Amino acid sequence: MCVLCLCVLCVCVCVCMSGLKKKPQLKMLEEVGSRFSVYRVGDSVDSLCPLTLHQDHTLHTCGLNGSSPLVIIIHGWSLDGLMEDWVVRLASALKEHLGHVNVLVCDWIPLAQRFYPIAAHNTRQVGQEVALLLHWLQEAAHVPMHRVHLIGYSLGAHVAGFAGRFFSGTTKLGRITGLDPAGPMFEGMPAADRLSPDDAMFVDAIHTFTKKHMVLSVGIKQAVAHQDFYPNGGTLQPGCLFSNVGEHISQHGFRGVSQAIKCAHERSVNLFIDSLLHQDQPITAFRCRDNAAFNQGLCLDCKKGRCNMMGYGSKTLAYRTNSLAYGTNNLAYGANKLGYGSKDAPSGTSKRFYLRTRSHMPYRVHHYQLRVQLVEQVKQAWASASVSLIGQQGESQEMPLLLPAELSGNETLSFLVTLESDVGRLEALRLRWGQQNVLADVWQRMRTIIPWGSADDGPVVSVGKVRIKTGETQRK
Repeated sequence: MCVLCLCVLCVCVCVCMSGLKKKPQLKMLEEVGSRFSVYRVGDSVDSLCPLTLHQDHTLHTCGLNGSSPLVIIIHGWSLDGLMEDWVVRLASALKEHLGHVNVLVCDWIPLAQRFYPIAAHNTRQVGQEVALLLHWLQEAAHVPMHRVHLIGYSLGAHVAGFAGRFFSGTTKLGRITGLDPAGPMFEGMPAADRLSPDDAMFVDAIHTFTKKHMVLSVGIKQAVAHQDFYPNGGTLQPGCLFSNVGEHISQHGFRGVSQAIKCAHERSVNLFIDSLLHQDQPITAFRCRDNAAFNQGLCLDCKKGRCNMMGYGSKTLAYRTNSLAYGTNNLAYGANKLGYGSKDAPSGTSKRFYLRTRSHMPYRVHHYQLRVQLVEQVKQAWASASVSLIGQQGESQEMPLLLPAELSGNETLSFLVTLESDVGRLEALRLRWGQQNVLADVWQRMRTIIPWGSADDGPVVSVGKVRIKTGETQRK
């Protein structure tokens, strides 16, 4: 008996999921439940230009250009049956900053506005409908599939994955971006039953709400792409306080739960939009084994492709030939539009990247690795320390450092420090440790101990070297 149950707002729905095990086969559908529209500059949700599958004249009516790259935006689960405003904001950012690009919207609300398990089950059908659309565009408008980019949010990320898996053309789709891919009913599933690196030449995912709250895990935690990005650990995001859920419920009823969740879940969308609107402030992420190691400042290394940009600027790292695949050199969407060639497909296991952001656009912060060598400890030090960075453009505020429970001499401590504002090239730092103040010249690595009081006033720590490294520039 194959029954999978999920409880949503105290309503249990059981769905047989054995169909998800079957190998996908693309075939004509008697009825298509999704609607596809072309976004034109200035369009609202209500003024998008509708395409009718296999009605070639609608391609000309909507101004679709087969020689330009194609982006399809796919929304997620719907509670109220309305298209959310982020869809148009993302479409507008794509058109404004990428120039000549076809932006399509996949509206599958009739299949998404169901109890979650049913909507999740419908993702495979919608993926097939997207694949049928792409086959038609390839034949009627000669759209090259290696220049197709699917951007799916929540359940829409898995729709994009199924579309890529269903597509049986001579080449894979160019790119799929999953924006906080949905977790329930997909976490732990085989690659064939969710978004995976097999679904396109390049697959990237941004995870922003993977932590369980009120028995809900909204986003998928496992890696599902060639490159998986976990801003702020992929859990709660700055400015999204789940503790306010009671206030949201009092204002919006049970819909308040979705309002509280929406902030962190939809942050993935806003981060991607930010990467388009603020290309002069790219968000750098760093490859690391887990978030705990990243928070210790152990992973701010860009050697051998260990750092990358999150969002639109993400680029393939496995092959560095003549295509940087949607990167800052903009070969995919630029004047010399190369997209993804057959030799540019990345391979291997998923790579996890971590970073921190702030609570609003532009989301970029500056990452620093601080390493403090303890040479000798006369007395047990107080478990408190803080640091401020001094650069050519100013001094940062004092920031607390998280110390281990026990300290001993002859050890090196590593910390991650982040700043919202750029202080410029670093010249020095001010380190406050318990009751003493250590002023370290960063670049000359001077050993300078300036006691706050006499030696008998408190604990004494001897510092050998203090080193700091800027993550974004790799300058030490």
